[in-house]
Amino acid sequence: MFSPAPYMEWAKTRTRAAWDLSGSNLLGCTLDDLPEARDALELTGSNDEGYAPLVEAIARRYGVMANRIALANGTSGANFLVCAALLAPGDDVLVERPGYDPLLAASGMMGANIVRFERRFEDRYALDPDAVRATLTPRTRLIILTNTHNPTGVLASDEALEAVGRLAATAGAHVLVDEVYLEATLQPNVTPAAVRSEVFITTNSLTKAYGLSGLRCGWVLASPAIAHRIRRTRDAVDGTGVFPAEKIAAVAFAHLDRLAARARRLLERNGAATRAFLENRHELEWVAPTGGSIVFPRLRGSTDAEPFVNRLLAEYQTSVAPGRFFEAPAHFRIAFGGKPETVAGGLARIGRALDLTA
Repeated sequence: MFSPAPYMEWAKTRTRAAWDLSGSNLLGCTLDDLPEARDALELTGSNDEGYAPLVEAIARRYGVMANRIALANGTSGANFLVCAALLAPGDDVLVERPGYDPLLAASGMMGANIVRFERRFEDRYALDPDAVRATLTPRTRLIILTNTHNPTGVLASDEALEAVGRLAATAGAHVLVDEVYLEATLQPNVTPAAVRSEVFITTNSLTKAYGLSGLRCGWVLASPAIAHRIRRTRDAVDGTGVFPAEKIAAVAFAHLDRLAARARRLLERNGAATRAFLENRHELEWVAPTGGSIVFPRLRGSTDAEPFVNRLLAEYQTSVAPGRFFEAPAHFRIAFGGKPETVAGGLARIGRALDLTA
């Protein structure tokens, strides 16, 4: 059966659990969190090249010219447009492992050859420029990574990013950095990779850090030439965005400080509970995430955590994301961006299941 992105198929069709720690979105906002959205709603308007106030708001946010921004349908849509704009059959694309499978799917659907480089548990999932260098080929056109890393939540160092950028520049390639989790780290002065050098292309959205997944507001930050190419590629994919969503997204950008404060309260509380839980479970090995809303523990002494994951769902009504979707079957991904009571209840049930596994 055709399924280019098995994780996404699973995420959309999985059995819903009472204690859901598998979906990685931040707890969704309501109109009470963004009441200005009520007055902003309009059904029709001008957004052929993207709603101009939204494009300008994103540009101001990152201190760049508006011609470096291209809008997209979420970060996944942005990643797809980058691949469609830059890749041709036979090109080589370097992709991290463990990795997020829609990134593999987007590259593969363009006919590219996918070459993997490792982010190793033993190295705390650090981005390793030497691992990237070892996989470069004369046909490399794109290097793809996530920052923070999905599924582990680990932040790449500035030095490692800059070294990978230099490798790409020497090879005549670009580096696509999916930064959808980056602002959920709550780090001060977050700098998108694409601001460092035009060899980088950044994709992002309002989903993981701000709880606005329903708007599907995604964007690409790139050089003016690449951004233009992506806008023209979108002409053949979905033409343009949804005008009401883009207008409300522009309102959201005017209130990002408020939305960030909401996210900070939620993630600090849930993150502390998750760390405290993991620190007291000898059955699990884990690398502490830099922040954000995900962590990727490994079931100690096991090569396959799937039976445990299945038992969690069947007997404890608790769901986590199986590690096999990220090519690390001994692991599972816990998402802690939801309601605090759901996170606390889900962690307690994971603990009970682990007690019976020992």
